[in-house]
Amino acid sequence: MRSRDLAGLEPALGHAFADPQVLRRALTHSSADARASNERLEFLGDRVLGLILAETLYDRYPDDAEGLLALKFNALARREACAAAAENADLSSYLILAASEVKSGGRQKAAILSGATEAVIAALYLDGGLEAARQFILRHWQRAFDDLGRDMRDAKTALQEWAQGRQQGRAAPVYRVVGRGGPDHAPQFEVEVLIEGHEPAHGIGRSKREAEQAAARALLQRVERSS
Repeated sequence: MRSRDLAGLEPALGHAFADPQVLRRALTHSSADARASNERLEFLGDRVLGLILAETLYDRYPDDAEGLLALKFNALARREACAAAAENADLSSYLILAASEVKSGGRQKAAILSGATEAVIAALYLDGGLEAARQFILRHWQRAFDDLGRDMRDAKTALQEWAQGRQQGRAAPVYRVVGRGGPDHAPQFEVEVLIEGHEPAHGIGRSKREAEQAAARALLQRVERSS
């Protein structure tokens, strides 16, 4: 992919790059070029993202205690939120990957999408300053901010804490894969979660982690309805 092809991405980024090469590098996965990959930019972008998220939360929630701000920050900074921002900006279409990585579904992998998002944030920061990075983050994290609730723990953590609080002395939730389908480049996992004294709940996802979260969420919703 030539640098000029990346110009099609600039409207979604909200910035016209003076140095297109920094954007190209931000989109280059190590599978395509280990020596000129986006990993260093990812390191920087993670810190820029953290600053903007912390600053925005501090301004938007003046009455929140530190602990609640931290929970909200973790929800916004986690891999899934970064991958969602990548999908919103259509970064996957512009990723520079080895053919083998493309074949294995690299354009849909949360880790690759998340890393590319952070690298693009760094590229925006280096080429356009903090304001360019801020505008991208506020635009593509808007839904994540809108979805913030009072409890920002992930479902597995929330279920484990519920089980420990309600069922002292009993075992923690147990997760097991009960099914796998789909092609190698786009697998689909089915996981069930077991807690003593409760019917198992099931979840489906593109990774075992995603399926475990879905199963935990399903069981939490069930116990909340019955309480």
